[in-house]
Amino acid sequence: MIKRILTYLSIITLVFIVVFFTHQYVLDTKQLVLSYSLLNIYLFNAITSIIIYGCIELVAEKLPSQASYAFLACIFLKIGFFVVLFQVAIFPEVRLELFQRISLLIPFSLFIVIEAAGVMKLLNSKTY
Repeated sequence: MIKRILTYLSIITLVFIVVFFTHQYVLDTKQLVLSYSLLNIYLFNAITSIIIYGCIELVAEKLPSQASYAFLACIFLKIGFFVVLFQVAIFPEVRLELFQRISLLIPFSLFIVIEAAGVMKLLNSKTY
């Protein structure tokens, strides 16, 4: 369990570093300015991804048949916390430009896919 969590943590850290700096570089070269902190968006997604995977590891140890439901619940909670914490960034007075909306969607989608792949691999290894 610890080895899987550390592997997942290293993958998330590597993806965070590579994609965040690439994303920031693209925005800087095109001289696009976001109305919110891109770093905060990436940090939120990376940290919640690690927490979600850890929770699913614990649930899979005790109740393997319920782990997929726990994953679904965690994703809904993640979306809820994201909306609460970044309400100003998501629902500003002025409508967000397309690049700003895409910059919100890229890290969210990326980390959701990584979470799903990690949980899928975990659940397949727990099938007896």
